[in-house]
Amino acid sequence: MGKKSRVKTQKSGSGASAVVSPKEMMNLVSELLQKCSSAAPSAGKEWEEYVQIRALVEKIRKKQKGMSVVFDGGREDYFSDLMSWARDSGASCDGFTVANFGKEGYGLRATKDIKAEELFLWIPRKMLMTVESAQNSVLGPLYSQDRILQAMGNVTLALHLLCERADPSSPWLPYIRSLPQDYDTPLYYQQDEVRHLLGTQAVQDILSQYKNTARQYAYFYKLVQTHPTASKLPLKDSFTFDDYRWAVSSVMTRQNQIPTEDGSRVTLALIPLWDMCNHTNGLITTGYNLEDDRCECVALQDYKENEQIYIFYGTRSNAEFVIHNGFFFQDNAHDRVKIKLGVSKSERLYAMKAEVLARAGIPASSIFALHCNEPPISAQLLAFLRVFCMTEEELKDYLLGERAINKIFTLGNSEFPVSWENEIKLWTFLETRAALLLKTYKTTSEEDRSMLEKPDLSLHSRVAIQLRLAEKQILEKASASGRAKRLHFEKQLEEGTPLPRYEESDIALLENADADAKLPIILRKLEEVEEGQEIQVEEHSHLLNGGKAVYEMDISPPTEANGDTGPVQEETQEKVSEDVNSTLDSIKSSNATQKGQREAADLSANRTEENPKENSD
Repeated sequence: MGKKSRVKTQKSGSGASAVVSPKEMMNLVSELLQKCSSAAPSAGKEWEEYVQIRALVEKIRKKQKGMSVVFDGGREDYFSDLMSWARDSGASCDGFTVANFGKEGYGLRATKDIKAEELFLWIPRKMLMTVESAQNSVLGPLYSQDRILQAMGNVTLALHLLCERADPSSPWLPYIRSLPQDYDTPLYYQQDEVRHLLGTQAVQDILSQYKNTARQYAYFYKLVQTHPTASKLPLKDSFTFDDYRWAVSSVMTRQNQIPTEDGSRVTLALIPLWDMCNHTNGLITTGYNLEDDRCECVALQDYKENEQIYIFYGTRSNAEFVIHNGFFFQDNAHDRVKIKLGVSKSERLYAMKAEVLARAGIPASSIFALHCNEPPISAQLLAFLRVFCMTEEELKDYLLGERAINKIFTLGNSEFPVSWENEIKLWTFLETRAALLLKTYKTTSEEDRSMLEKPDLSLHSRVAIQLRLAEKQILEKASASGRAKRLHFEKQLEEGTPLPRYEESDIALLENADADAKLPIILRKLEEVEEGQEIQVEEHSHLLNGGKAVYEMDISPPTEANGDTGPVQEETQEKVSEDVNSTLDSIKSSNATQKGQREAADLSANRTEENPKENSD
């Protein structure tokens, strides 16, 4: 459509151009960088720090008002250019068009009937904006010298996006012009809107996200103004906080992992047109076809002409959707809240409990999840709570004897309790812990529901309160489930019901009646590792290209907000094993135990923990 970008110039109240001196701006940015790089605030001071950082950012934004690069018109004016560019580049454009779906925003609308599992969309690599295309662009020289860019692909993509937006001859301009001009990520929330999230599980990640974004902006602003290579970028004369916030939000709501051209590793990418699809519950139906070197998507279900085409973003919680995607999904089948649990190192039985957990592949201290559906706990959390509540005699059963190792396999299996007393303890603990967490919120669920009925509530405030209410509902369900289970097992104990016993040849040893525990926990990673962040090569003969190998894809959350969400580091395994060995030696002196007890304990010292990636900037 030939729309041109323009740079607005800030005006003063008298109508004359307001000039901000480079020195004044550099001083403000330096102050921001220093504030964001200082030591983490003490517990309870995070909000105070956020307010201080935000005040500095707002001062900078005020002086930069009108200096950002914008496009004439709305994004909808450029959708026809996007479709034409995609068609000319070899993408599929015949079965759908871009349409407005009201509250859901823009998405893809079917222009013909599409069958489930039908390949309807493919995007060739040359259309993608990737870390590799950034290296081959005007950003390349700086990338080769800056360790931040080399370590953080999402930041590289954000600056790549800004550089290409400022280039009138960029091949990606049809895509960039079609992107939203602003977003609903928490980076765009007003301070009072963020305040609604105080006391929630999500607030720490949101405050960290803002701090990290501000720090990155200040760092790169100074770099662009002072570094010989960076000063050659088209950002030198116009690089505002609003520009960077827009680029970061564009990337965090759209980035995905794809394989490099040789398939040897993965890289981050923005995938034009495909990223117009909105989310619904389902399965991942997008992959990367290395043979044809293109992203491919098959239909999640049957779509009639004029229906919206959805994809599944992955098993995200609503906190992740709000933080990284800017929306709350009402019917989220994968919603959950985090719960931090650990065995106290001062506890007398710590070494024994840590060893049993280690043999099951579970840290002695970690972040688990409570789920919105039944059962509210995973097999891993069930196993942890069982060990957490074990007596010394029960621990011995899982540490000593020929069958001890085999019994580890039953820890996450709801069919084989350790004892009725143990089940009563663990479900009582869950009931009480969830109830205590509910008391940390400043409002009740009833008050939240009343607030959501107010017609004048802003969109961001509504999303924040919806998220707050969803967390409470999960905790309420977990507490109620804990109570019901406790009463059930108290009845079992009272009636003298015999404890179920397993046979090692019984297939039930490896299966759980619950859907989330079909394999022994020792063979699977902790579910609480962020789901969907790793690419897996799978054969989709029933989906794509008659059996060609593809990379299954899930829209990846950004890294800069997740620096402190991984499990707490436990004591070194060697130290734990040493304590266990001494404990086992003392047990042997009073019990006739078999050979090999010590060897079994020593073997576990060689176990390597599989920790989730710790993302920080």
